[in-house]
Amino acid sequence: MPIYPALSLISVVAVVLLERFVFRSGVMKTWSFWISMVIIFAFMIPVDGWLTKLSAPIVAYRASDTSGLRPIWDIPLEEFAYAFALCTLVILLWDRSNRSERTLQRHSGQTNLDLNARTEPVS
Repeated sequence: MPIYPALSLISVVAVVLLERFVFRSGVMKTWSFWISMVIIFAFMIPVDGWLTKLSAPIVAYRASDTSGLRPIWDIPLEEFAYAFALCTLVILLWDRSNRSERTLQRHSGQTNLDLNARTEPVS
């Protein structure tokens, strides 16, 4: 298997396993996650398609490094897998960070309003 398809597949599997066994946030079960993916791909397709179009590529891939599958506007299939893994990981880390912040607030007895009040300058 060529390197780019292998690495993109590994990245997708790794992120899904991280969600399943480490984060366990349930983010991937929500409509908002999948709507986010649709929005991400809606912006990615025109940009990536323009960059990788076979008629005048700005970014060229060595044929031996890809699967050769280009389902939408000459974009290599691996780009979609990589984008999914990268964006999903960012969403999972963001969710984890928000959960950690809420946990700290709960244990310290402070609300979000209390924390904001402390950071505003006194007149």
